[in-house]
Amino acid sequence: MTTRGYEGFGGIAREFTSDSTPWWPEAQRAHAEAPNVVVMLVDDLGFSDLGPFGSEIPTPHIDRIAGDGWVFTNYRTAPMCSPARAALLTGLNPHRAGFGFVAHTDPGYPGFTCELPRDSATLAESLRAGGYATFMVGKWHLTGESRLHDAADKSSWPLQRGFDRYFGSMDGFTSLHHPHRLVRDNSVVDVQEFADGYFLTDELTGEAIAMIDELRVNDATKPFLLYYAHTSVHGPIQAKEADIERHRGRYEAGWNAMREARFARQRELGIVPDHAELPADAIADGDKIPEWAGLSDADRALFARHMEVYAAAVQSIDDSVGKLTARLDRLGELDNTIIVLASDNGGTAEGGPSGTRSYFAQFGTSGELPADWVRDVPRDVADIGGPKLFSQYPTGWARVSNTPFRSFKSTTYEGGVHAPLIVSWPAAPVSGRGLRDQFVFVSDLTPTLLDLAGVTPLAELAGRPTQLPDGRSVVDVLGDPEAEGREAQYFEVIGRRALVEGEWKALSAVPPTKAEGAAGGDWELYHLASDPTETRDLAREHPARIAELAEKWRTAAWQNTVFPLDDDGSLHANRPETEGMLADPVTLVPFRPPLERYRAAQLTVLKSFTVEAEIFTEGHAAGVIVAHGDQGGGYLVALDDGAPLLSYNAYGDMHRARGAQLEHGLHKWVLRVDELPELRWRLRLEIDGVTVAEIAQVPMLLGMAPFTGISVGYDYGGPVDWELHEAHRSYRFTGGEIARLCYVPGARSQHDHTVLRRIGEAVAAIAD
Repeated sequence: MTTRGYEGFGGIAREFTSDSTPWWPEAQRAHAEAPNVVVMLVDDLGFSDLGPFGSEIPTPHIDRIAGDGWVFTNYRTAPMCSPARAALLTGLNPHRAGFGFVAHTDPGYPGFTCELPRDSATLAESLRAGGYATFMVGKWHLTGESRLHDAADKSSWPLQRGFDRYFGSMDGFTSLHHPHRLVRDNSVVDVQEFADGYFLTDELTGEAIAMIDELRVNDATKPFLLYYAHTSVHGPIQAKEADIERHRGRYEAGWNAMREARFARQRELGIVPDHAELPADAIADGDKIPEWAGLSDADRALFARHMEVYAAAVQSIDDSVGKLTARLDRLGELDNTIIVLASDNGGTAEGGPSGTRSYFAQFGTSGELPADWVRDVPRDVADIGGPKLFSQYPTGWARVSNTPFRSFKSTTYEGGVHAPLIVSWPAAPVSGRGLRDQFVFVSDLTPTLLDLAGVTPLAELAGRPTQLPDGRSVVDVLGDPEAEGREAQYFEVIGRRALVEGEWKALSAVPPTKAEGAAGGDWELYHLASDPTETRDLAREHPARIAELAEKWRTAAWQNTVFPLDDDGSLHANRPETEGMLADPVTLVPFRPPLERYRAAQLTVLKSFTVEAEIFTEGHAAGVIVAHGDQGGGYLVALDDGAPLLSYNAYGDMHRARGAQLEHGLHKWVLRVDELPELRWRLRLEIDGVTVAEIAQVPMLLGMAPFTGISVGYDYGGPVDWELHEAHRSYRFTGGEIARLCYVPGARSQHDHTVLRRIGEAVAAIAD
């Protein structure tokens, strides 16, 4: 069998052909029933968080599929989620797939378009052309955030990229108890409130099973692709209380003890070689991790709860694997289903040394924050993981997740890119399952799956020749533990660079200055064969080798559209000029699904703004006039007990102001939100020109907050004001009419460094 693709750094340097014997005979393939393909991708899961990789978290269903297949100990991925997902689905390297960064900004360069290339076939597109049904549930995160609203160009949405059906969250994450926005196929799901006990992972699993069931009712033999992209365990980390209880007391020994226990189990399992060392605090972020023994009892209880919730979230993923495999087993299809389970990057340290119960105060903000900014609003420890707050575990537990490696997501150390990978196919005509230590990269997965399924990648897409993949099939590795894996791969994220070539790894933890050049700056060198956990920097001993590898990184970077580097932190401040219209004044319609998150943010974030409404009341009028946000931060205006109510949730710190009883009739309501110094807002509610309620000074909602979009006439999903929610649920406005409600954005804050540019015009002119 002859295959064609690229080797080396996965760029456009060297084309290869292979005439090797296929891993199972063509005659046998011709008579085999096409296998189903299930790809399960988990968000921010550390290398050691699953049972087969040394975790104490019970994962019996994942253990089972690992026992039926192959456990890869030398799998690497991109340092962040969107780049990994783009590489997985296209077989391209992350930047060539358009995702040198997460799907937020498009600064105007080919490696950062936040859109899958239109001349690259996705796994779904190739499999669908090969006769497969194609399903997806969960997190997409492969569409620029300014193209997520209801009128946006949907060319980079799941259905337009090869999936027959889709259900999930298009954003990078969401609340598992109250999702901020759910999409079915190409349309937002109109659900105005969620039942008590709702949990998104359960619904995603149910939707996935339903898609399979509905296929089988109509076609008993058609193979399917299911891409299940979990929203767990990305922050905010949440779980069901019953699941959290299963882990009560498990983490009282603290993070160092748990890290050492996982490392010992990894050695027993053969996941790490006997000569591997656990990096010491001096090089393994010890300065960011408090000593467990020196903590107060209250802090130990707080931090242990964070990890109990994380463990419960991991176990909920295992439960979903169990439900899905049980259904496939009942259908008689489990044995002939290829299951791939992987993480998109390493565990994250975004929770900080103490973790946070105020996720959006800690995550997603840029620039300098005031000295008195509260990153963790104190609340009941028992609420962590539940619907009342958005939390993230501390750095100490993130280091446990990444055992035995250094550092975290968003870095090019092994802790950022070395992830778990399990492949299972009980009916595969090959022996010799078990551990595999060959180097495999995320862009190898699509070529491998197409090879296993016997489907030829699409050569054309919409009349255009498709790009050849950077990844290559590693099916030989499944049947032969001595087969060769990948030789080399570049890595880059926000200017942090790395190159693995053979037994060596060169990395630079910080971007170079413009004067130093792309291959310049401080580089470290590790001999991975003898030092897989990067404990001994050999750069001084091998200056010629480090110079050679740095130059090879630069060559690979040019081949893979990596440049320009974000060397001064300003690259992603550039955004397309077309986004400007999203900040125009807008009149909203009551009782519709919420205005999409990013669209809503353009009206309010880092600026003053007003909300103007005309409201007619009669009888027992009551309910929410407008709500924006959720338990992670937000504001709302309501008519409650006959009086106006202004509620502001400052990342969990509640502020309320009430006015006097309001006479029935037609009134003009105006909410004025004015910027103050030090990233503060003042909120004033006026009715008929008179201020009736005021909140004098509160922290601005920044970054990803408010996360839930604007709903008019009710408080959608995750409530802004929990007390109001307990009394009235979504508190739909009744007893009158919201005749008009309009948002009018004011001037942008001096803290908003966004630059709108005429992106794409030069490329379009060349194309013409």
